[in-house]
Amino acid sequence: MKIFNKLFAKKEQKESLDQGLEKTRQGFFDKISKAVLGRTTVDEEVLDNLENALISADVGVETTVKIIDNIEKRVAKDKYINTKELNTILRSEIEALLVNAPDGNSYQDFQLPAGKKPYVILIVGVNGAGKTTTIGKLAHNFISAGKTVVLGAADTFRAAAVDQLSIWSERTGADIVKHQMGSDPSAVAFDAVQSGVAKKADVVLIDTAGRLHNKIHLMEELNKIKRSVNKAFPGAPDEVLLILDGSTGQNALEQARQFTKATDVTAMAITKLDGTAKGGVVLAIADQFKIPVKFIGVGEKATDLLVFDKHDFVESLFTNNPAQPHG
Repeated sequence: MKIFNKLFAKKEQKESLDQGLEKTRQGFFDKISKAVLGRTTVDEEVLDNLENALISADVGVETTVKIIDNIEKRVAKDKYINTKELNTILRSEIEALLVNAPDGNSYQDFQLPAGKKPYVILIVGVNGAGKTTTIGKLAHNFISAGKTVVLGAADTFRAAAVDQLSIWSERTGADIVKHQMGSDPSAVAFDAVQSGVAKKADVVLIDTAGRLHNKIHLMEELNKIKRSVNKAFPGAPDEVLLILDGSTGQNALEQARQFTKATDVTAMAITKLDGTAKGGVVLAIADQFKIPVKFIGVGEKATDLLVFDKHDFVESLFTNNPAQPHG
C-alpha cells in the first residue's frame, strides 16, 4: 500500500518540490548560465567555468570533477557540442549520479513490506539537523495512510528532544515510549520496539542522540541501541535513516562521513532544502556515499516531507530556468 503518495496528487507534490527548490534552482542556474554566457561551443574555458560554477553551488569537488570528466568524454566523442546541448548533457550526468532505490530506479513512493510488523526505523543525525521534526512528519504521513506508529524517545540527553517528540505524539496520535532524562538510550529503544510488537504496530520510529564530539562514544552508543532493538525484535532495525541538514552545505558531507563510519546507514533524508541555495549538496551526498536519498524536506508542513524521486528532483532543478544558455 502506498504511504506518502496516498495523501496528495502527483501534481501537488511536484508543486511543493518546485517551490522548495526555488532558491537552489535560482542559485544553481545563475552560476551555470554565467559559466557559458556568450559562448557557442563547449571548449576548455567553458568546462573550467562550469567546474567552478558547480563547486560554488555546493556540488562538491569530487562530484564536480566526475561530472566534468564525463562531459569532456562526451565532447571528445561527439566533436561538436554547443552550449544548448550542454544543458541536456549536464542534466543527464546529474541524474546518473543520484543513487535512489536499490534497483537503480526512483522511489515513486515508500511502501512497507508485507508481513513485517513492526517496521523499525532508527533515526540518526546531529542535533539541529531536523531529526525529531522528520520523525514527526514521518509519523504524520504513516498515520494519515492508516498505519499505527510507536515513537521511541531514545535521545535521553536533551529534554527538548523528548518534549518535542511528545508534542508530535499528541499531534499525530502516535504512541510514545519515553524514560526519565539521562536514562540508557538502548533501554528506551528496547521498550519502544517491544511496545510496537505487543501492540502489533506497523511502524516504530526511534529517535537517537546526535552528538559528534566523541565519535567513539557515538559508535558505541548506536551499536548498543541496534543490539537492543534486535534483541527486542530479531531482524530489527529494518532501516537506519540518517538525517542531514541541506542548508549546511559541505558540512552535511562531513556529518554523513562520520555517521556512515559509526553505523550502517541504509538511507538518508535531507532537510531544510526550502531555505537554502545549497541544494546542490544532495548531488554530492548521493554520489559520494552511494546510499539512497529516500526523503527530502522542502517546507514546514508535514506533507512537505517528500519521497525523493531523482527524476523529479533533476527536472525541478532544470525547470523554469530564467537564463537558459543559448547555443
